[in-house]
This record gives sequence, C-alpha cells and structure tokens, in this order.
Amino acid sequence: MVFSSVTFLLLFLPLFLLLYYIVPQKFKNSILLLGSIFFYSWGAPRFIFVILLVTFVDFHLVHFMYDSTKELQRKLLLSLSVSINLSFLIYFKYSNFFVENVNALLYSAGIKQIVWTKLILPIGISFYTFESLTYVVDVYRRIHKPLDKFWDYQLYIILFPKLIAGPIVRYHEIADQITDRTQFDFIEYKLSGFVRFCSGLAKKVIIANVLAIQADSVFSMPPGNLSSALAWSGILSYTFQIYFDFSGYSDMAIGIGQMIGFKFPENFKDPYISQSVTEFWRRWHITLGKWMKNYLYIPLGGNKVKSKSRMYMNLWIVFIASGFWHGASWNFIVWGMYHGFFLVMERMFLLKFLEKTGKWLSICFTFVVIVIGWVFFRTENLSSAFLFIRQLFAFDFRGHLFLDNRFYFCLSLAVLISFLKSSDFGVKIHDWICPDVLKMNTIRLIVLSISALFLFSYSLSAIASSSFNPFIYFRF
Repeated sequence: MVFSSVTFLLLFLPLFLLLYYIVPQKFKNSILLLGSIFFYSWGAPRFIFVILLVTFVDFHLVHFMYDSTKELQRKLLLSLSVSINLSFLIYFKYSNFFVENVNALLYSAGIKQIVWTKLILPIGISFYTFESLTYVVDVYRRIHKPLDKFWDYQLYIILFPKLIAGPIVRYHEIADQITDRTQFDFIEYKLSGFVRFCSGLAKKVIIANVLAIQADSVFSMPPGNLSSALAWSGILSYTFQIYFDFSGYSDMAIGIGQMIGFKFPENFKDPYISQSVTEFWRRWHITLGKWMKNYLYIPLGGNKVKSKSRMYMNLWIVFIASGFWHGASWNFIVWGMYHGFFLVMERMFLLKFLEKTGKWLSICFTFVVIVIGWVFFRTENLSSAFLFIRQLFAFDFRGHLFLDNRFYFCLSLAVLISFLKSSDFGVKIHDWICPDVLKMNTIRLIVLSISALFLFSYSLSAIASSSFNPFIYFRF
C-alpha cells in the first residue's frame, strides 16, 4: 500500500485516524501498532513474520546487553545483534547479486554455475534494518535506555509512516515519543501535519509522476539511439522526478507523524541549491547521511585520523556503502564511488576553488555533477550508463522532442521550487507562501488548511484518472 493510492487516502488513513483519535490515550499505541502491521501486511504478508521474528530476538538481546556489567559480554551481545540484523539484509537484498557475480566468474572459467532461486526483496528492509541497528548501538553507547515493553520496540521498528521509505529515525530521536506524545498533542501541530502531508502528496502526484513518464520513455530507449537533446530531457526529468518523489514521500511521512503526535527528523533541505557535493549531502536524504556519519564514518575514525589519506579512504568507504545500501548493483556502487570521488576532491582542493568562483557558478557546477551521477542511479547497467553520458555530451541535436505543455509546465514548476531559495528574495517568497504553521494566527491557518484540501482533492483526482503511480524508493 503506497501513500499516493486511493486505498490509502480514502480508506486506510481516514479509518486509522478516526480510531486513533477516539480511543483513550492508553490504547493509542495498540491502534498504531495494529494499523502498522496491517499496513505492511497489505503489500508483503509473508515478510511481516520476518520483522516480528527479528525484532523479538533483538529486543531480548539488547536487554541482556543493557543489564550486563561485563564489557566483553556487552560487546559480544552487540556483535550478535548487529550480525543478525545485517545477515537478514544481506541474505534478502544482496544474495542474488553475489550469486550472479560468482556465476559470471564461473562461466568465464568454464565451471558449472550455482543453481539459485532468486529472492524477493522485503519492502523497506534497508530502512528498518538501519533503525534496528541504531537501537542496539544507542543502547550500547548508553545514549538512551532500551524500551521496557516488546510491543513498544515493535512499534518503533514497524511504525507505518516511516516504515517503507523513511526517514531513517535514529532510536534516541524518537524513544521518548514512543511512550509519551503529549508534548505534540495540540490541534495546530496536527493541522500542520495535514498541510505537510498534502504538500508532499502534490509534489509526488502533480510533479514527479508527470516527469516520470518522460524519464521512463527516454531510459527505455537504447542509449546509442538518443540525441543529446533527448538524453538531457530524460536525465533532467529523472533528476527532478527522484527529488519530488522521495522528498514528497518524506513530507507525507513527516506529516502523518505530526497528525499522530510524532516529530520525525527532516530528510530534505533544498538539495539542488547546494554549492558543493559536500553541501548536497547535508541537504539530500539527511537522515541517511547522519546515519552513515554516526554509525560508520565516526567508528572508522572520521576526520580524527593520523593521515589525510586515511580520512579520504574513510569517505570512500562510507559512500561506497551508501551506494550499495541503495541497491545490489554495480551501478549503485559506482554511483557511491562517484560521489565519494568528488567529496575527496573537495577536501583536497575543489572546495576552495568553488568558493572563489562565486555562488551561482558553484550551484551550476554542483548541479551538473549531481545530474550526471543520477545516470548511474537510473540505468540498468554500467555499459548503458556510460553510453548515456556519452550521448549527453555528443552535441547531437537532431530531430524534435515533441514534449507537451503539461511536461513543460511541470518541469518549470519543479525548477522554480527547487531553486527558489537560492536567493534572499526567493527565501522571502517561500516564507510568505509557506510560513511556520505553529506561529500563524487562526485565519491564516484556516486559509492554509483550505489550500491543503484543494491540493489533496486535485491530487486524488489525478491519481484516480491515471494508472501510472510509481514510488522510486520502494525498491530500495
């Protein structure tokens, strides 16, 4: 079940919210847990038992670790918990990849290949595995004590707004909210959540879905047959599609969280106005970046190492891991290496150079770097990716694009929204159109809520009239 489906918008969400609001406070977690289990089981009924099993084992291991006074025993239990979580992720997500590559080597050597039944990837496993790891590590570091009840821990992992595609919520960020959400239990906060949800839905349905049609059309063609203009139309469509698709989903998740009293961390902050790749990763998929920094980069030594070469290696390891986290494919690994390369170059000299070029040239340069990187993310294999990049710079402008006005409107809207806050004047416009709901007077809050209802109605009609409604990050 996806957030932008008629089933979710007209059946699941209204019924869930109705039950959640009318039951006494002590039953709210029970309704939320049952709703989350139903939500996940709707699309993957068999895999719900995988989550239940892993969380049951994990919950007790972490409690044993927390109660232990022996450091060696704590480390062993930490290692066991991390190993269990990673083993499930590796088995379901990466075993097909490893077998395929081993078979390729065996075939080239003339050796009989391994017979393997391809596994189906459980929805959201990359996200909830990382959250399980934050639980055990945060408790091990004594940042926060473990939850007392198993069903509260189960709720943390399976909480449906963030379950499928994030944001990745670290345990200590939400631990106290699992048992007490009275801090955010007021009407203005819930209304701001509804507004946030509707804006995210509109970003997904009105912009991302339209751009996805052109992106899919271009990337379905043989790269060698593309003109440069057609190739650019495809990759620019995908560049804005993936941003509005994923940030729209994050807005919907954060909005639903607000409607039920949770405060989830932000996941995007105008990434395409970044003046460097380093800044881009402070603005794009923020929760993944923070996870990688706190649970991989810093344990590797981070910046506090004896040599710069070791620091550069740490960066490369983190971004290769980030690429591999996104998908079991060489394309994702190369995409991670590509970003890691520019981060290392910025540490070495490029950042100082970009500072001298000025704001706008830095934004343009960074945007082109990011756009080219998305080619690896979108294409099926490396050979197609390199052919596509070659066509981008072939200066072959034969033929006509034949793009309709709807596409041009959505692309223009996407560009306007993405780069609006690149200037002080744009920031003022944004703050006037999208003020802080919690600081508004009643009249303006009502006006904004009515506008949100309009966006919701328009998005719903667009969904009902089209069968094309993909969500990019579901496959990760």
